[in-house]
Amino acid sequence: MTIQSTQTTIIDLSHSINNNISVYPGTAQPQIKQLSTVQHEGFAEMSLVLNSHHATHIDAPYHMIEGGKTLDQFAPDTFTGTAFIVDCRALNQNEISIDLLQAHARDLEQVDFVLLCTGWSKKWKTAQYLSDYPVLSTAAATWLSQLPIKGVGFDAISPDKIDSLQYPNHKILLGKELIIIENLTNLDLLTGEIFQLVCLPLKIEQADAAPARAVAILNKQKC
Repeated sequence: MTIQSTQTTIIDLSHSINNNISVYPGTAQPQIKQLSTVQHEGFAEMSLVLNSHHATHIDAPYHMIEGGKTLDQFAPDTFTGTAFIVDCRALNQNEISIDLLQAHARDLEQVDFVLLCTGWSKKWKTAQYLSDYPVLSTAAATWLSQLPIKGVGFDAISPDKIDSLQYPNHKILLGKELIIIENLTNLDLLTGEIFQLVCLPLKIEQADAAPARAVAILNKQKC
């Protein structure tokens, strides 16, 4: 008789927050200061000044859609579910096509989250992170918005080009009340796998977005 057990592996998909992270052009850096220490005051405490779109974070429809839902209006189970990562690193151009996504349609139609691995997280905290990252074509964004999913995630700073003024992909996805997860990392460790995603944002009232801790949970049988 063979007895099987489950081995659980948790992979962090979040960037750490400090005063020198990559931020969207025009956005101030975080301001994290040590207010007290155990050595001097008997306890440690920090001051945190953060933008709602700093580091790994979730966009709510309210970010781009007039009258759209804020993050606190979503049920907690919105931020967890099954996920599949599409490997986009072999692109010959800076556009994620509908053909690339539809090649994985069977997997994408059975999960809650679609995550796109472009490899751009390797450029985090460099000037290159803020330019020329791959983005969805309009057709690809529209196709994703029609899937029965909860959200779409990216290992880049935005689903739209850095110089975009209309933010079409934001509006396509958020207009369908999908959440958008930006600035993910370590997606290259999980391409082609289905796993459990947990990505919980700070519970801020009327938030257009909020920093989040995203992790992948993999449960595998072992003998």
